[in-house]
Amino acid sequence: MAEVRVGGGGGFWGDSPEGAAQIVRKGHVHYLVLDYLAEVTMSILSRMRDKSPDGGYAPDFITQVMRPLAPEIAEQGIRVVTNAGGVNLEACRAALEEVFQELDVPLKVAVVEGDDISGLADDLRAAEVREMFSGLPLPEKINSMNAYLGARGIARALDKGADVVLTGRVVDSALVLGPLIHEFGWGETEYDRLSAGSLAGHLLECGPQVTGGIFTDWRKVPGWDDMGFPVAVCRPDGSFDITKPPGTGGLVTPQTVAEQVCYEVGDPSSYILPDVICDWTDLQLEQAGEARVRISGARGRAPTGALKVSATYPDGYRSAVTMMIAGRDAAAKARATGEAILKRVGRMIASAGFAPLSETMIEVLGAESNYGAQARTGHTREVVLKLAVRHPKREALGYFAREIYPAACSMAQGLTGFAGGRPAPQPVIRLFSFLVEKDLVPMTVGLGGARFGVSHGPSGGHAVATPDIAEGKLPTVGGPRCTVPLVALAYGRSGDKGDKANIGILARDPVFLPWIRLSLTPEAVANWFSHFVTGEVRRYEWPGLDGFNFVMDQALGGGGVASLRHDPQGKALAQILLDLPVAIPAEWVAEGGLLADFSQEARFA
Repeated sequence: MAEVRVGGGGGFWGDSPEGAAQIVRKGHVHYLVLDYLAEVTMSILSRMRDKSPDGGYAPDFITQVMRPLAPEIAEQGIRVVTNAGGVNLEACRAALEEVFQELDVPLKVAVVEGDDISGLADDLRAAEVREMFSGLPLPEKINSMNAYLGARGIARALDKGADVVLTGRVVDSALVLGPLIHEFGWGETEYDRLSAGSLAGHLLECGPQVTGGIFTDWRKVPGWDDMGFPVAVCRPDGSFDITKPPGTGGLVTPQTVAEQVCYEVGDPSSYILPDVICDWTDLQLEQAGEARVRISGARGRAPTGALKVSATYPDGYRSAVTMMIAGRDAAAKARATGEAILKRVGRMIASAGFAPLSETMIEVLGAESNYGAQARTGHTREVVLKLAVRHPKREALGYFAREIYPAACSMAQGLTGFAGGRPAPQPVIRLFSFLVEKDLVPMTVGLGGARFGVSHGPSGGHAVATPDIAEGKLPTVGGPRCTVPLVALAYGRSGDKGDKANIGILARDPVFLPWIRLSLTPEAVANWFSHFVTGEVRRYEWPGLDGFNFVMDQALGGGGVASLRHDPQGKALAQILLDLPVAIPAEWVAEGGLLADFSQEARFA
């Protein structure tokens, strides 16, 4: 096939079913892929399976996608690849086949198995496996333990004639790479092409994030009410275009695509996947038509001999509440209220014989709590107070739930907006990541009563850490200088990997890059986020995108549902960093200068 069109119909469990419908009805695709599994989702699905043997998969895939769309999918010959199987592939397949039987739709379903390695927990504990970031030992109680599989099982299922391929935990990009291996016959060592196919999957995995969703320059993006979901038009040489269905909202430009390229990648020269180590440092992105961007230049090398494993484990309970406070000194009143509530609860917990609260957090939303020392709205007259606490015992958090609302009669005037009643304690689920040799993780494909073993492919590669290129070009222009916020010179995107935050910063014009490099050192970024980040900050240069990728360790308060923060996944961090002052030549903001159109208000705010 000269070109294969793959549509990304959903970026997470909870995404709009309109995405899949749009891809099927307007995308003219050969494949529909849907990504349901975030890191913590596996633990949620495990608890669902524990409550019911028929639970543990993403039911939205059955009820909101396949039931309404299966006849059209079958009529058009579209093949579907998804990780909606979660931790109960057979239950998901049974539910799906029941729907197909009801609708009289003759679609064949395959499952790719092997990611669940919870049966190895005792052996791994005996082998003293350690968490890859913290070095901690494997906990005694595990909720879930899943290895990230690659694309070869998906490709094999398609080779065997599957119309729908269900997986559990695979790397998100494998949902697209698998179909491309199948269609183009890419060999196990065609690493540049495998890297390119993985990049196509990486761009589609978060749905409309690549077609203008959450773009820095949001005012340029039309049609949020009908955002176009992405379509990758892929070719045998590995090059591909990103586009969207005609007539839909959104924006597809090199800038919107570049933001998504850097999302959660870390070192762009060594993005490690099961099938290939990707080097995306020298990508080329070019506008190839209206709402169409061409991507090329991906390189790859042999993968490692290990798979990443994400295990989750319980670590006590958490509880959180929000309330509004209005009037003069609202921020100060909110903080004083929060401190008083926590002091009161702490005293009562101690009197009841419980240990102190494990962790507490006060956030005054609307007073720029997330900006730390850079906050500048302390005099706002309306804020939302968010209180969050953690404790090993569920019972102890009953005191927190009981003692929040009395503040309405005994503390700050203007306290209102309690929502949802007393907050119920929720389990804290922490992520435990480690590596396991591929030989310990057999991968199989099940289709029509038959089962086939699938190789993980060659290995032997290794990550090559890219140092911060301090010798990169720095400004040489003399003369007067002034400062502007980073957003005048760059756009950015942030995300998470466990307790690590990733921020990509990309220059709006290559001429800005040396000045960004001068001001945006790892030390400057660490200082800007000193209220959050307790670990190392690393900067990776990204020549092909005229930018940098920053990785910040221990930056998210534990990350995911383990974090008490209002932004536990670092989604707002790029926006916060884009306010950092950057020194530039003063002539750039003068009449006729490069930044003359950047508004006076925005420039010096």
